[in-house]
Amino acid sequence: MTFAELPDDAAPVDDPVEAQPDDALDVLTEEDLLEDAPPPPPRESPYDRPGRWYVVHSYAGYENKVKADLENRTTAMNMEEKVFEVVIPMEEVVEIKGGKKQVVQKKMFPGYLLVRCDLDDDSWYVIRNTPGVTGFVGPGTKPTPLSRKEVETFLQVPAEGEEEAPRKPKATVGFQVSQAVRVLTGPFADFPGTIAEINLDQQKVKVLVDIFGRETPVELGFDDISKL
Repeated sequence: MTFAELPDDAAPVDDPVEAQPDDALDVLTEEDLLEDAPPPPPRESPYDRPGRWYVVHSYAGYENKVKADLENRTTAMNMEEKVFEVVIPMEEVVEIKGGKKQVVQKKMFPGYLLVRCDLDDDSWYVIRNTPGVTGFVGPGTKPTPLSRKEVETFLQVPAEGEEEAPRKPKATVGFQVSQAVRVLTGPFADFPGTIAEINLDQQKVKVLVDIFGRETPVELGFDDISKL
């Protein structure tokens, strides 16, 4: 019997897939996923490590040697349970040399180190008598521990919610206001000028260029000028 010969009262074949109302579908939204996601781990702060942080003064240029000597003395005198960590705070700095930009690591505070320790007579003796150490920072002879904000600033701990944000290198240049320079690029290449402003954040300078007997301000990048 063909399809055309089916009786009028024949029951229709059920569709195996039944349509469901929209409110019957369990659809996960982005908000649902965020709610179910585990909370991020708490931010670790060096301030919360055992001991307190102190600033130790040393001869400028000898910070690395003082750090190594202090760590060696700590081990040799079995003071690891009182002197925990020695750090030379560093920062990324953008330098302009010969018209070229480069990022280098530089000491944040030349002549100073941070020491995390349980300070008592014994640990004080180990630190204070390390060759190259000239003393602790603090009023009189009493070392002053750093605050949480100071520790996290000096050790460059990101603020809450900024763990993934890259830290912008600090810019430094060998230029200063009123310095005579020469333009290297653009329509004013080879023109002499005088620096009127320096913008470290934007890494630009405003140079007064003598054009037709008049000083005209021109904004340039650090690598667009050189010293005369």
